[in-house]
Amino acid sequence: MGSALAVLNRLAGTAVLDRFGLRKPVERGVYGATRTGFGAVGAASRTFAATQRLTKPQRLPAAADRGQFDLTPDDEQQLIRSTVVEFAAEQLRPLAAEADTACTAPAGLLAKATELGVTLVGVPEQLGGLGTERSAVTGVLVAEAMAHGDMGLAVACLAPSAVSTALVLWGDEQQQATYLPAFVGDDVPAAALAVQEPRALFDPFTLHTKAYRTAGGFVLDGVKSLVPRAAQAELFIVAADLDGRGPALFVVESSTAGVGVESEPAMGLRAAGMGRLRLDQVALPATALLGEGSSAVYAECVRLSRIAWCALAVGTAQAVLDYVIPYVNDRVAFGEPVSHRQGVAFKVADIGIELEGMRLLTYRAASRAEQGKSYAREAGLARRLCAEKGMLIGNDGVQLLGGHGFVKEHPVERWYRDLRAIGLVEGSVLV
Repeated sequence: MGSALAVLNRLAGTAVLDRFGLRKPVERGVYGATRTGFGAVGAASRTFAATQRLTKPQRLPAAADRGQFDLTPDDEQQLIRSTVVEFAAEQLRPLAAEADTACTAPAGLLAKATELGVTLVGVPEQLGGLGTERSAVTGVLVAEAMAHGDMGLAVACLAPSAVSTALVLWGDEQQQATYLPAFVGDDVPAAALAVQEPRALFDPFTLHTKAYRTAGGFVLDGVKSLVPRAAQAELFIVAADLDGRGPALFVVESSTAGVGVESEPAMGLRAAGMGRLRLDQVALPATALLGEGSSAVYAECVRLSRIAWCALAVGTAQAVLDYVIPYVNDRVAFGEPVSHRQGVAFKVADIGIELEGMRLLTYRAASRAEQGKSYAREAGLARRLCAEKGMLIGNDGVQLLGGHGFVKEHPVERWYRDLRAIGLVEGSVLV
């Protein structure tokens, strides 16, 4: 396939095609060949092998109980956040529009995100990471700061850390020894947490992707949608219904027979390179089951993912607010700034009020999660508020820009499209 595409691309670059009016037919051929090849197989995967022998899985201890409602980031978290804020402003924001159009994140940008060490924070020091305790709040701060640059690129950058975090939280000693070393090296693999399915009113606790026990392990069959960086991913953690008894998580390498991907560009999150993951009678060993198939593990995975999406919503909503305030102050109509009109000023104030509510609920849910306390209620409240108000903030941002809110010259229309994903997408990111 690679040789054929190389010939087609070389032919498409010749001037002869224009002379004979063959430019469009050949371009369609190149596009069709590329799309067919892309839909056939997943990314070429590296060989994952254990580099050390573990006698037991390594877990990060719960964070200390703060004893009071204090969500102020400590000095280390402040340093991490300021570093990511700078990265988002200098690297993500300038490339966001181009990545949105191309429906993929630039490879060079992803390499810089790897150098930033995003996947190291949640991996224990014993396994080569930087983690000393459970760090859900730090994960929220990182996701929020990245989304302030661009949510689609943030999802692309954070997708591998969702897999490494899942392996730390629920992987056994063999799974950790086999896969985690790749996430603390210089060449971090593209990886994704695949929960979403392509159907209306999707419920993550009622999965159509099925897993059946066999004599040698499991067989997976089904389709996952909106999987970030699906075309490049070398490793997936896939949610599937196990023997009709409920959802469970499985580690799937992209090189496994029966694994295929195809492009799935959506309304928002286009820079994340979303795709569909097709599982056609994929045979897995018994060691592929994550967290012993526990329903509690899967429920925790869904909740932590929803908290991560809330953090992305907070970061993007903050970007909307930061953009519209100077706009309405500088935009003059009828001899004065439009911000002097109560209808405009009150709408901007509403954005600020709802944003603070979103942030507090998200931080509180993450804080309780990392301290080992119950957080199902807090995660549910944060999800509900961020899904509703995040979309409203995006809509209000477009409205406040008037006609400029409808054109791509200003980034608010892209943020609006991205914010609509908060109440729809499951999986992909994790804290």
